[in-house]
Amino acid sequence: MHEVIEQNETVTFHVTPGYGDTALELLGYSQAVRIGNRVEISGQGGWDDELVVRENLEDEIVQAFDNVGRTLAEAGATWADVVHVNSYHKVAPGDAAIGPDHNDVMAREFRARLGGRAPIWTQTGATAFGLPAMRVEIRVTAIVGG
Repeated sequence: MHEVIEQNETVTFHVTPGYGDTALELLGYSQAVRIGNRVEISGQGGWDDELVVRENLEDEIVQAFDNVGRTLAEAGATWADVVHVNSYHKVAPGDAAIGPDHNDVMAREFRARLGGRAPIWTQTGATAFGLPAMRVEIRVTAIVGG
């Protein structure tokens, strides 16, 4: 299936103040793009504005959720608009699955932020991320007012 962008839909790129400014300057990418009422964001980690990753895994996941919310807001969306989540989780080579240390926090944060809405979700195990300390990255698609 091919997605067609109608000519009357405006495309805007958004940079989250703080860490987004740094990513744009150092690596040349935006944190979000809005096409009409659809918002796609880049993967958000559990970092602060200086790109320091939280030491505790639970704190890192919660911060990643917070950063998704900040980035969505910059593009005029909220967690309530989210329809699709991709999450990437650090696993050791040979691990059979992403464990409850990740899943329990993810599920709790979904319930807390989505108010009963259940978007589709794809989890992927990964062995390396953009920052060495990262163990999780979350990327979402939102439909504003959908």
